[in-house]
Amino acid sequence: MHIVIGRLSAALLLFLNACTTTAQPAQSTDAGVAAVVATIGGAPITLGELDRQALRRDAADYGGLSLAQALYEARGAALNELIATRLIDAEATRLGIDSAALAQREIVAKIQEPTESDISAWYFANEERVEHAELDQVREPIRQLLLRERGFVAQEQYVNALKARTRVTISLDPPREVVEDAGRPSRGPADAPVQIVEFSDFQCPYCLQSVATIERVLKEYGDRVRLVYRHLPLPNHPDAWPAAEASMCAAEQDRFWPFHDRLFANQDKLAVDALKQHAADLGLDTAAFNACVDSRRHQAAVQADTEAAQALGVSGTPAFFVNGRPLSGAQPFPRFKEVIDEELQRRGGD
Repeated sequence: MHIVIGRLSAALLLFLNACTTTAQPAQSTDAGVAAVVATIGGAPITLGELDRQALRRDAADYGGLSLAQALYEARGAALNELIATRLIDAEATRLGIDSAALAQREIVAKIQEPTESDISAWYFANEERVEHAELDQVREPIRQLLLRERGFVAQEQYVNALKARTRVTISLDPPREVVEDAGRPSRGPADAPVQIVEFSDFQCPYCLQSVATIERVLKEYGDRVRLVYRHLPLPNHPDAWPAAEASMCAAEQDRFWPFHDRLFANQDKLAVDALKQHAADLGLDTAAFNACVDSRRHQAAVQADTEAAQALGVSGTPAFFVNGRPLSGAQPFPRFKEVIDEELQRRGGD
C-alpha cells in the first residue's frame, strides 16, 4: 500500500513538480503575455506564466475540440494546477513544513484503498470499457484507476478548503462565438444574464436525452437563464426537417413548446400525417396548421438555422452555446451548471 501510494502521489500531485521540469517550456503565442489571468491573495498569475505550463500539454487530449477551445481547456487545467501549487506552498510556509510533506499528509494519506467490492462494482458497471475482459485480467488497472479518481477528489477537497481562506479570482475568459437568436422560439426573459442557444434535431436520440437536462437547468436557474431553440435537422434523419418546419407552424399559434415536447415524446411518429395529428391532439387550429405545413412556409427559416450552425462549426446535435461558449452533445447537468455558474459569477450574479 505504501509503495502504491508513493507512486500515485508522484503522478497525482503534478503541482509539486510541475515548475521544476528541465524541459524547455513552450512560449505563449498571445501578445498579451503580461495579462493577469488570476490572482491568489492579491498575487497575480500572468498569461505568459500560465502558458509556460499550459502549452506543454498533449494536444491529443483535446483532439475533438476547435483550436481555440482546446487552448482554453489546456490553459484552464494548467491554471488549476498553478493555483493549487500556490495555495499549498503558501500553507506549507505558514505551517513551517515542506510542501510535499503537507500534500502527503492532507491529500495522499486520506486516499482509501479500493476494496474488492469497489473493484467488482466498477467492473460490472463498465464491462464494455474493458472489452469484456475477465475481472482477474483487469483487477489491478481498475484498482489504480479508482485510486487516481479518489486522489483527484481528495486533492480538490483540500484545495477548495484552502481557497475558502484565500481570495482567488480568475479572469481567464473562454472563447465565445456570436450566436444570434434569429427570432426563434425561446423560454425565459430576454434580458437574462445567461442565454443558451440550442441547435437540435427532433429525430436525434441524443437531443431527446438533453430535454430532461435542459428542463432541470430552466427549473433551477429560473429567470437567470433564457433558452433559444434553433434547428439543425441532420441528413440521416429524414423526418427531422419536416418536423422542424412543422414546429415553426405550431409557433405561429404560440404552441411551439407543447409541440416540441410532443415530438420528442414521439420520435417514432414524425411523418407528415403524424405531425398533423399531433397538432390536432394539442388543440391547434388544424386548418391553419395543415396549410402552413403543406406550403412549407418555414423551409427558409430551417435552412437559415442549418447554415448558421454550419458557420459556427457545428457538425452534430445537440449543440449548445452558453453565452457563446460551445457545449457539444448530450452534456450532463453538472457540466451545464459549471458553465452557467461561471457566467453568472462573471456578471456578478449568484
